[in-house]
Amino acid sequence: MKFELTEEEVKAIRALVRLEKIWPKSLWLFSASGSLCLMRNNKDGSRAVIVNGGLHPSDSVDPDYIVCNVNIPNDGGDW
Repeated sequence: MKFELTEEEVKAIRALVRLEKIWPKSLWLFSASGSLCLMRNNKDGSRAVIVNGGLHPSDSVDPDYIVCNVNIPNDGGDW
């Protein structure tokens, strides 16, 4: 599907592409029910999660590692 993008949309996309090039490996983004959370990794570089019984599906992101929330509409669902 093709879209005609506005100048504002093109600028935002370019900004994200530039950001991708300088993004530190110590940070990652997590989408939580429409809230886009900027997260810090553990000291070992892994994503900070709370392990609930050791099974990945029951693990959850550790909210203590939230750096800030970013007000950009998002959805964390799979396709």
